[in-house]
Amino acid sequence: MPQDKKDNPRPPKVLVIVAHPDPDESVANRRLLESIRPLANVTVHDIYAAYPDFVVDIHHERALVTDADVLVFQHPLQMYSCPALLKEWIDVVLGKGFAHGQGGDALAGKTCRFVVTTGGAAEAFSKIGYNKYSMEELLQPFELTAALCRMHWVSPLVLHWARRVSDADRNAFAELYADWLANPLAKQEAHRGS
Repeated sequence: MPQDKKDNPRPPKVLVIVAHPDPDESVANRRLLESIRPLANVTVHDIYAAYPDFVVDIHHERALVTDADVLVFQHPLQMYSCPALLKEWIDVVLGKGFAHGQGGDALAGKTCRFVVTTGGAAEAFSKIGYNKYSMEELLQPFELTAALCRMHWVSPLVLHWARRVSDADRNAFAELYADWLANPLAKQEAHRGS
């Protein structure tokens, strides 16, 4: 007898878009990727490896995001934003008529989360800190982009002092990330049910 689909739902398809200009030098991002690669529902897409010339295959990328239920953008914080290729990717892939604007509903209802590593301590990201702004404030353009595309925004996961934290702290963060990716819609469904 076949099982009811509600009893055995398929895990959500997750596309992790990794944007790191120098991944071999990244201690933290490398560890994060090690923790999530074994997950069957996760596809890791390294855009710097795919597009070293910065010429993005828009049709291929749109097919990838259309097929996913959850979009995760993993990158280091660079100059208070994302690496240049990720900004290019966002600008060309999430275009008007596809992801927003008239007829642009390809991403509506999908979940979006940013996973960011920083070179500074958490306390540096506050009104009284060295950087004068919180990570939530610095990442607002991405939250607004998700809203424009009618995606569900999940608060970012941020690993501060990515190179300076202990291996134990880095590993704990990687486990937290992998645990969330294994079932990224669980909390969202719980909130809808209450």
